[in-house]
Amino acid sequence: MNKKGVTHKKTVIVILISALFITGIISLTQGSVKIPVSHIAKGVMMELGASVDEPIKPSHAFIIINVRFPRILLSSIVGGILAIIGVAFQAIFKNPMADPYVMGISSGAAFGATLGIVFGFGVSFAGLSMISGMAFLGALATVFIVYNMAKFGSKVSTTGILLAGIVMNAFLSSLISLIMILYQNDIDKIVTWTMGSFNAASWDQVRMIAIPSVLGILYLISKTSALNALALGEDEAQNLGVDVQKLKKQTLIIASFLAAFAVSVSGIIGFVGLIIPHLLRMIFGANHKILIPTSFIGGALFLMGCDTLARSIVPNMEIPVGIITSIFGGPFFFYLLYKNKRKLV
Repeated sequence: MNKKGVTHKKTVIVILISALFITGIISLTQGSVKIPVSHIAKGVMMELGASVDEPIKPSHAFIIINVRFPRILLSSIVGGILAIIGVAFQAIFKNPMADPYVMGISSGAAFGATLGIVFGFGVSFAGLSMISGMAFLGALATVFIVYNMAKFGSKVSTTGILLAGIVMNAFLSSLISLIMILYQNDIDKIVTWTMGSFNAASWDQVRMIAIPSVLGILYLISKTSALNALALGEDEAQNLGVDVQKLKKQTLIIASFLAAFAVSVSGIIGFVGLIIPHLLRMIFGANHKILIPTSFIGGALFLMGCDTLARSIVPNMEIPVGIITSIFGGPFFFYLLYKNKRKLV
């Protein structure tokens, strides 16, 4: 790569990080209660017990630290996770339209959350909603079923996973619809959850998801060379010393766990894992050593921005963030479909 190309990519990375920081500041000011930028630092200091000149309203300080900061961090972490899962799945499935939900993870989480809602699991444990716990278990159970359906001896068929994921999505979606008919009093709660939202974000959720996300990122970064080799073809990767089947299994398991953690705290949010990897692949190429960390930053920026729009675009009303991501993602998906239609024939 020439010096000009390296400089260009470094510039893009700086822009992404700067945009993430600026969007975070803007996001702190937006919502049903508008807070001036000048109040942010004062609010942080007040919550830490420090004295400030011209103190702001205590309610504003509380909103900044205990409502918006955790929401911003949670949306950023979830967005980053969904983006890097998209990178991983597109690499192992060799499918440009694979995203974090190809294994039926979204439907599994939605089914688990639906059961939690209708059976009254609204209590919390250690500050975490039991509904989120049910969503996590539902996602993992679905992954387990799909994985074993696609397993033939010691090998895992990526085509089998795609097909099994489609079947599980259809089956679980039907069950959710049936439950909504039988428990009509809970329809609003179920629909809200399945559309995705961060309105219940808390520091407990941030702490719960932070450690798995760091471990998942470190794992994927450690496998970047192997993923680059896999992009050349399975036979070529095997000749380069990559245990292809082991790489697929480990990546599927780690990525699925990350997806389960993400959807358990946010609900169903689509298209992040589809949009971000493709946009950044256009800029940085297919080198996973660069693509994975930049996709995390890009996913964090995208979902934080969408969440900010969701709670500020309509006065005194919050739109589920999954609707915002779908508005961006739908046209992008059609673009990818059009671009790759010859490969699909």
